[in-house]
Amino acid sequence: MRQSRKRKPAELHNHPAAPIKSPTKSSTTTTTAGDPYPLYHRPTPEECRTVRDALLAFHGFPQQFAKYREQRLNPPPAKPEPSDGEDVSEPFDQTESVLDGLVSTILSQNTTDVNSRKAFASLKSSFPTWEDVLAAESKGIENAIRCGGLAPTKASCIKNMLSCLLDKRGNLCLEYLRDLSVDEIKAELSHFKGIGPKTLDDFPVDTHDRSFDTDASIQVFQIAKSIGWVPAVADTKKTYLHLNQRIPNELKFDLNCLIFTHGKACQKCTKKESKQPKKESVDNSCPLLDFCKNSNLK
Repeated sequence: MRQSRKRKPAELHNHPAAPIKSPTKSSTTTTTAGDPYPLYHRPTPEECRTVRDALLAFHGFPQQFAKYREQRLNPPPAKPEPSDGEDVSEPFDQTESVLDGLVSTILSQNTTDVNSRKAFASLKSSFPTWEDVLAAESKGIENAIRCGGLAPTKASCIKNMLSCLLDKRGNLCLEYLRDLSVDEIKAELSHFKGIGPKTLDDFPVDTHDRSFDTDASIQVFQIAKSIGWVPAVADTKKTYLHLNQRIPNELKFDLNCLIFTHGKACQKCTKKESKQPKKESVDNSCPLLDFCKNSNLK
């Protein structure tokens, strides 16, 4: 899908939030086994909490990840694997499934988060299950998601993806992705017609029962280097391994979501050059500038 305008970052401004209480002393980081930089003692737990609190106060918790955070705090009962002949269509009124998240990502392309959420809600209202979506006429899907923009393109992508999923798996369920690594998830989804690089880049694979126990996203990688949390020579894989060992477990999910969101918006942290100004740029008030200045990489 070609973008007609920049997508706005998710709920970046005017969402102050009080820092989450620090964890008890019993909370620890993981062991150092597998750390490619065992003598590199950053980030410290205190640095992790400070950065988390700074980003949380600046952004508020990103709306697009709030539901996953709630699911982590109050996990739903595990879904059993579907048996042959069982109806595995995923009703929209249940806790969001992986397939829900993928369709939400498609609808979020080249529009605001508010409009994409409206489009998804309209789709839910019009078609109770994914089987209903697949069986529907394209025009019906287009009408349901029109408020999100690019309705014909997005409707085609959704139908193509669902059709490929049914042909490949025999049902409309993506819950099996929860057991795969990030690389495996992206490789799997890349085989589905209608899922392009942009969707793969934006699909929040790190939010489905994962934190920093994944390959680092490009935003996490760039910001970790900018604030000196990894050596200058670190690549993405070693950044993931090092952060996974250094960041306290109870902070991993929050930091992953907050850094990802911040990296999407802040050009200074990620060293991106923009050809045109963003409407909601955070460059002039980046809460991590002091961390960057104090970094040994500066």
